[in-house]
Amino acid sequence: MDATAPSTHSYDVVIAGGAMAGATLALAIERLTQAKLSVAVIEAAIPDNTHPGYDARSIALSYGSCQLLDQIGVWHGVAPFATAINTIHVSDRGHFGFTEMHADKEGLPFLGNVIELADAGRVFHKSLSQAKNISLFCPAFVTDITRATDKVTLTLNDGQTLTTKLMVAADGALSSCCDMVGISRHEHDFEQVALIANITTSLPHQGKAFERFTESGPVALLPMSEGRSSLVWCVKPQDVPALIELSDKAFADKLQAIFGWRLGKLLHVGQRNSYPLILRQATQLISHRFAAVGNAAQTLHPIAGQGFNLGLRDVITLAEEIARAHNEQQDCGDMALLQRYLQRREPDRNATVAMTSGLVHGFSNTSAPLILGRNLGLAAMSVFSGLKAPLLQRAMGLVER
Repeated sequence: MDATAPSTHSYDVVIAGGAMAGATLALAIERLTQAKLSVAVIEAAIPDNTHPGYDARSIALSYGSCQLLDQIGVWHGVAPFATAINTIHVSDRGHFGFTEMHADKEGLPFLGNVIELADAGRVFHKSLSQAKNISLFCPAFVTDITRATDKVTLTLNDGQTLTTKLMVAADGALSSCCDMVGISRHEHDFEQVALIANITTSLPHQGKAFERFTESGPVALLPMSEGRSSLVWCVKPQDVPALIELSDKAFADKLQAIFGWRLGKLLHVGQRNSYPLILRQATQLISHRFAAVGNAAQTLHPIAGQGFNLGLRDVITLAEEIARAHNEQQDCGDMALLQRYLQRREPDRNATVAMTSGLVHGFSNTSAPLILGRNLGLAAMSVFSGLKAPLLQRAMGLVER
C-alpha cells in the first residue's frame, strides 16, 4: 500500500527507517497480529545499491536469525540469495591457537547464511509494498516529533502529519529520531577501520567462514554466491589511505600475507570501501511511546558478526510484545509493554556488547601473557567441545530473548 497524498494519517505503530531492522519489525507486526494493527514505515531512500542500509556489504545471518525470519514468513524470500556457512574457522595470526565449528557436528543444516544487503533490500522492500496493513512513505523522513499523553505526532519533510500510539526509531547509528526525543548515545572508538570488498579465490570456499585475528584487528572472509568471499579487514586508521590506493594485485598480495593460503591464491579484488568502527549505544532503549531498535539502539564492531543478529532479536521481541498487547486489547504504546521489551532485551544486549568488545581488545593486545592465554583458549576449544559451547551458541544466535 502506498501513501502519497499530503494529509494527516493515524497509525498504531510508526517506524522510522525501512532498511533491514525497520522492515523486519513492520513485517513481524503484520505477521504476529494477522495484519490487525496499522503500521507506517518511513524510509528516506529507495533500496538500491546506493541505499546506505543496503550497500555493497554482506551480512552473516546466524542460524537463530534465519529461524526468526522464517517464523515471520520472510526467510523464503531471502533464502534464494543466501550462501550457507557450514564451518567457522577462528585463528590467531602468527600463533598456534585455532578452533573450528561445524554445522554437521551440531546436527544442523548450517551455522548461518551470508546475504548481500542489496539483495535483502529488494526482498524486504517488495514485501513491505505487498503487505496488507503497512503504509510505506518512501522517500520521506521525519522532521519533527511531538509527544502527548496518548499519542505521538510526527511531521514529515513533505509536510504530511502522522499520529501514532508507538514510535519506533530504526533509522541507523546516528538516529535523528533519538536525537529529537532527547536520547543520547555513548560512543567508544575502537581506533580501527573496516575495509570491505568481495574476493575471488583459487580454491572454493565450500561454505567455510574465516575469522583471523591480527595485530591491527580481525580479518574475516565469509562465503558468498558465485564462489566469492566477502572480506571485512579491520586495520588501523593511519593505514587506510595506502591500502585503498593500492592496485588490486598489490592489495591482494598484502591481504594474502595477512590471511594466508587456506583458500589458495587470492585472484580478484572487487571495489573497496571503508568505514570507521565505533561502538555506539543509545543511553535508553525506551522512552514515552518510543523505542529504539537495530543500529539506532546499538552499533557493534563487526567481529563475530553480531550486529544485525542482535538487532533482529530486538525487533522480533518488540513485535511479540506489541502483538501480546494487541491480543490483550491493551495500548500498543503503553509503558508497561515497553518495560517488558526492555527487561527481555537488556541481558542479551549487555552480554553481546561485552563479548564483541572483549574480543576486539583481547585479540588486538600484543601482551605476551595475553597472547599465550588466548591461544591456549583457542587450542582448548578445538579439543574440548564444552568450552566452545557458549561462543558457539551466541555465534549461532541461539540465545534467550
